[in-house]
Amino acid sequence: MPWMIGTVLKNLFSTPPTRRYPYEKRESFAGSRGNITWDAGRCDMCDDCARVCPARAITLKPEKHIIEYDPLKCIYCGTCAETCLQHAITQHPLYAAPQAEHASRITEVHHYRY
Repeated sequence: MPWMIGTVLKNLFSTPPTRRYPYEKRESFAGSRGNITWDAGRCDMCDDCARVCPARAITLKPEKHIIEYDPLKCIYCGTCAETCLQHAITQHPLYAAPQAEHASRITEVHHYRY
């Protein structure tokens, strides 16, 4: 155990190797994937985004003109944004702030085009 004394003393008096997230946030890398947002005016309720979503994080209710997106299921792959022919879905490099309740994370986008 005496061979560990050098490492223990070094770690005791040095700064931690991790960041104090969420107080210190790192800049996003180029091409990083983050929040997904909808432009309800462009959406035509074609259901392409819901069909290609591997995590099933998107569900459409065409009779009520509602798109339901669950960020806790989303794996942020960006497939929905790439598939959308209307460019109604965009993916930003910034992530949402963490939340404690699942129900408050479901986003409903009301569509009024019809």
